[in-house]
Amino acid sequence: MLKILQGASRWLAQNASLFIIAIAVFTFFVPDTFGWVRGNTQTVILGMIMLTMGLTLTTEDFRILARRPWDILIGACAQFLIMPCVAWLLVRVFHLEPALALGILLVGCCPGGVSSNIMSYLCHGDVAFSVGMTCASTLLAPMMTPLLMELTAGAIIEIDTIGMFLNILIVTIIPVGIGCFLNYTYSHKPSFPTIQSLMPGVSVICLACIVGGVISTVHDALIARGLLLFVWTFGVVFCHNSLGYLLGWTSGRLAGFNTAKKRTISIEVGMQNAGLATVLASTFFAAQPLSVLPCAISCAWHSISGTILAGLFLKWDQRKK
Repeated sequence: MLKILQGASRWLAQNASLFIIAIAVFTFFVPDTFGWVRGNTQTVILGMIMLTMGLTLTTEDFRILARRPWDILIGACAQFLIMPCVAWLLVRVFHLEPALALGILLVGCCPGGVSSNIMSYLCHGDVAFSVGMTCASTLLAPMMTPLLMELTAGAIIEIDTIGMFLNILIVTIIPVGIGCFLNYTYSHKPSFPTIQSLMPGVSVICLACIVGGVISTVHDALIARGLLLFVWTFGVVFCHNSLGYLLGWTSGRLAGFNTAKKRTISIEVGMQNAGLATVLASTFFAAQPLSVLPCAISCAWHSISGTILAGLFLKWDQRKK
């Protein structure tokens, strides 16, 4: 039974995008399936995702922050400068309505996504740098995300910066801290690696539940406004994500990074923690239900595009050989 669960976890990790899209499509036709994923339930599910991240982090991962301060500083600055600015520009170029604008701005102001570490590994990037960037942006998120939302979206809606700070602290830093503590305390136990091997699958299932909950929430609006709303929103998400990859690579090049680090910073900047954005949108912008749509689309698309980009990097290596 255990081997079956481990195999299922590996399959889910390798096919995360496909699984999430399948859940989204299924929920669109049967919207009541994930109607329960709302409010505090959604927050708890995101906390579980962050707990799985903490269970995979070791003290060595945090030492990277001290050993490579220059790399991490450049990465953190790129993360919290490029994506919010690109989102702000796209809101104006696409003339987005307030609800959709809030969603894409929130995605831009969130920290890097957890799966970015996997993508960096797949494309022969600097995995240690990737883990360090993810740790740094996650630790900075309680302060930076509310501040950046106030700067970019304060004119659209009143931002509860204190509430957002506390919410991010509860659903990210505390679960990650608990996971790290458990890893530090029980990593020597024979059964602990087995538990860790199941975490990728748990994380994917939790993210799929969040996306399913969002589709259930915006289902009626999608039906009422048709395919155009989805296509228009996807276009914004695509541009935001793609420009993040491009400008992330450019920032690495300007910093004089080698190829592995340029690939990593590109992926780290482009892939956001859209699951966190989804929960924040549902919690703080409940009066604007469509604000969760860009976040849900980003959840699925960032995983797809990250896989595609990692594959393109590998093909480039093969051509050079």
